[in-house]
Amino acid sequence: MRGPVLDTYREVITPEGVALQLPAAGPVPRAVAWGVDLVVRIALMFVISLLLGLLGKLGSGLTLIAAFLVQWGYMIVLEALWHGQTLGKRTMGLRVVLANGAPIGWPAAITRNLLRVVDMLPFAYAAGLLVSLVDPCARRLGDLAAGTLVVHAERRERSGQAPVNAVFVPPATLRPEEQAAIVAFGERAPRLTPERQAELADLAEPLTSARGPAGVLRLFGMANWLLGRR
Repeated sequence: MRGPVLDTYREVITPEGVALQLPAAGPVPRAVAWGVDLVVRIALMFVISLLLGLLGKLGSGLTLIAAFLVQWGYMIVLEALWHGQTLGKRTMGLRVVLANGAPIGWPAAITRNLLRVVDMLPFAYAAGLLVSLVDPCARRLGDLAAGTLVVHAERRERSGQAPVNAVFVPPATLRPEEQAAIVAFGERAPRLTPERQAELADLAEPLTSARGPAGVLRLFGMANWLLGRR
């Protein structure tokens, strides 16, 4: 991972040599997301305890088990199965990804959440907050151990993505700056008018051998191919 590009954006290089910018989330939106998740877990446990309370002493034992599962399983399961998001992160437009921008999996979700006990030391997430203020990507100890990063997912999605149904293999080897330009086109062009897209695509005619809408489609296809969407 290289140094910062703009504000909290962090640039990473994919295995294909393409530069991606990940908008790292700071402590404030992450704290709000954690608060939302806390309210959800409390509400969930309230409902579960009411239902299990009908079972008497057996229900009391099951409530303790349920509390343990909700406390530790809520974050892990949702982040691993829901594209790196919990209800709180989704509310705040955040997402957990690996440091290279890849989706988070079970090992990383388990590691970063189990290490919350360390981030909470000595009280109120003090250790995690201190580390996140020092780290250039605002990562807490759990993120550093798991190799994860919390990013602004919604902001990235609003920047637009190339159509996933279009994949075009570049006819020749592309230089790194050409790959970066094509990926940038794929991410930003959906926000442009068709006329502006075609105008930009015409500039890339030596690479696509096409102009106008055909050139636009080929650039989108190349962007998808470079990003591994195939």
